[in-house]
Amino acid sequence: MGVPDRMDEQLRALGLVEAQRKAVALFAEVEARGLVVPGAGEREVSDGIRDLANEMFGTTKHWHKRIVRSGPHTMFPYRENPPDRIIGEDDIAFADFGPIFEEYEADFGRTFVFGDDPVKHRLRDDLARVFAEGRQAFREDPHITGKRLYAAVEHSAAEAGWTLGGWHAGHLVGEFPHELIDGAKVESYVTPDNDHPLRRTDRAGWRCHWILEVHLVHGPGGFGGFHEQLLDLA
Repeated sequence: MGVPDRMDEQLRALGLVEAQRKAVALFAEVEARGLVVPGAGEREVSDGIRDLANEMFGTTKHWHKRIVRSGPHTMFPYRENPPDRIIGEDDIAFADFGPIFEEYEADFGRTFVFGDDPVKHRLRDDLARVFAEGRQAFREDPHITGKRLYAAVEHSAAEAGWTLGGWHAGHLVGEFPHELIDGAKVESYVTPDNDHPLRRTDRAGWRCHWILEVHLVHGPGGFGGFHEQLLDLA
């Protein structure tokens, strides 16, 4: 297969944007139906979102494990697998899903707060702001590396009074199944060890597209929140 041309690249970008549009619609319906709610178990909520994705879009595949975490579980990084937990009345929870829409990967995460705890509400509200500041740093630096973007997100989090909850702040995204990404391939992640420019092509000649994920944690309170979506495509 030859190097992709401009039309190929445009169609691929449109596929990724459309996959995210469907993920946005999915999560809007999750909220409308009250699927993430006190009294429900994390596994129950995860299964409910899975079933809703199938109902709305015929989605049967997710490219990474489905995550719903609440309370102290929101502190854990992706690789952890805490036991099932019931969402509490004065709680915080997040969902992180990777549904596949017509063979394009989406990766989308949002946070939900129940009760009146002002710190939980502030953290949830800061997630979108830290994300926006990370995206702005990406847009302003045409040669930005994974290392520099991670530092920018980390700085924004610290300015708001939070710390980052994981070793990376994003990763490549593409068609399913995309090239394997793991901890050994740091160039596939927004991480302090990645000195490669994010604006580049992959080994097949395709333009790299990125997910930015913001996992903020409040150590003293024992909770965190999560916000994730496309970085370089609207």
